[in-house]
Amino acid sequence: MLRLSIDYEFASRNWWENGGQELWDALREGFDAGGMMLEEHFAQSWLEQASSIEGWDEGSEHAPHPICVSPIEDDDPEL
Repeated sequence: MLRLSIDYEFASRNWWENGGQELWDALREGFDAGGMMLEEHFAQSWLEQASSIEGWDEGSEHAPHPICVSPIEDDDPEL
């Protein structure tokens, strides 16, 4: 499982304005606005599509993309 969440330190709005917002909204339906847990293969597929949208790589070194990805351990209490 992977956790996808908005990186609020990502400064550029281009990705969001070029279709990223719609892609995120379609994915997060049924989840809270800031993040969600997904099966790894589904998350990777979504990330491939997200990274093809203009603006994906416009962040700083500490926040390179608009969406953060982090692994979820089997013993994570949120599961």
